[in-house]
Amino acid sequence: MKRGTIHLYKFYINNITNTHYYEELTKVFFSRNQYEIIIGTDGYEFNEGSFAINKIGSDNRDDIVRELYHKLCELTGHEHTWGTLTGVRPLKPAILAYEKHKNINDTKAFMKSNYMISEEKANLLMDILNYQLSNTWELNDDDISVYIGIPFCPTRCSYCSFTSNIPRDGEIDRYLNALYKEIEFLGTLNKSIETIYIGGGTPNILDERQLEELLNKIDSNLNLKNLKEYSFEAGRPDTINVEKLNILKKYGVDRISINPQTFNEKTLIEIGRDHSIKEVYDAYSLAKGFNGINSDLIAGLPGEGIGDFENTLDKMIEIYPENITVHSLSIKRGSKLDETHPNYYRESGELVAQMLDLTYEKLRNNGYAPYYIYRQKHMAGALENVGYMRDDKSCLYNIRIMNERQSILALGAGGISKVVYPKENRHERVPNVSNYEIYIDRIDEMIDRKKGYVGGK
Repeated sequence: MKRGTIHLYKFYINNITNTHYYEELTKVFFSRNQYEIIIGTDGYEFNEGSFAINKIGSDNRDDIVRELYHKLCELTGHEHTWGTLTGVRPLKPAILAYEKHKNINDTKAFMKSNYMISEEKANLLMDILNYQLSNTWELNDDDISVYIGIPFCPTRCSYCSFTSNIPRDGEIDRYLNALYKEIEFLGTLNKSIETIYIGGGTPNILDERQLEELLNKIDSNLNLKNLKEYSFEAGRPDTINVEKLNILKKYGVDRISINPQTFNEKTLIEIGRDHSIKEVYDAYSLAKGFNGINSDLIAGLPGEGIGDFENTLDKMIEIYPENITVHSLSIKRGSKLDETHPNYYRESGELVAQMLDLTYEKLRNNGYAPYYIYRQKHMAGALENVGYMRDDKSCLYNIRIMNERQSILALGAGGISKVVYPKENRHERVPNVSNYEIYIDRIDEMIDRKKGYVGGK
């Protein structure tokens, strides 16, 4: 049966109570209006395009998912490189498997057989796991990491998937005043902080006065004596200047991001990034003296072919930052690109897969190695984002947040804290509201939410 000959596929799945996991897998193969997941096999319709899954009533979710996966592959003639794995953190099941098998080769074999992932993706996971086991595995249970969000950008990119706003006059100062209350609250806990990551949005949208004020507030309130890494997502090259960089250095920031996304001027205009390629080079020429610089690139931007992406990779390698993070294009609901071309991320999957293969080859050949990985919804080809490093200069915060083995307190609009209870092998999510205006109005409530998990007065 060829994909497209049936208007609606129905999958009756026995012995489940929640369809979410099965929905996530099916969406890799079909758009939402092409299928329906039905709980139970009672009333199963023996029609073309209807299928009963788990007739025997197995209690093993992995068995059920594999059966569904095989049916989806049969219907579409396509095997997914990540097999049955969905979700944001593909390394987490590999970590659990390693802790059981105590051996990389056995872990790899398990990931391939249990989750049906390809040899290529299994090797990628083992590369990352090997690095983390050797370099970042040890944790101090008393340490936390801190995320501080600045949800503003100079313009909104067409694919934007984060909480970001184009600020009106005075709005940033109003927001910062609320954020300072959260920072002061965190200071009363006297937690030992291992890493800080200031992200967004575009944190560098702050002017020099605001930036100095924010960093001074952090420095005077938080316990930074055990701090190993201090990251600031400068991001947009057109927001970077010498004065801001000097302020960052003054307060001990040792890692920044300069994010071109592409080295194609036409693409920058199309996606709504108001900076030039020259400004990327200018920003790098100014950014001397930091321990690490990361640059984000996106595979699959509208209108770009494999040659365009290869040119971007080559230009990035010439600059030679310590970290390069390559994202598969993710298009979230409400973005401009979603409104104009909602199925773009599906249609570009094969092209983006070629781009990621090229990335792995080129970066490997130029001294880079993968050190962390994550995935997102509505991502081209349901593929992945990978952070690469050279000279063992990884971003520790990125590793901590993806492994979910350290408590991370997130401050600011849209921040989601993760409080880890290692003895119970669980964590609790403590979200802040995403709308910055509501965050300002309800800042005391945001603080009270955290008190229920981390204490404080």
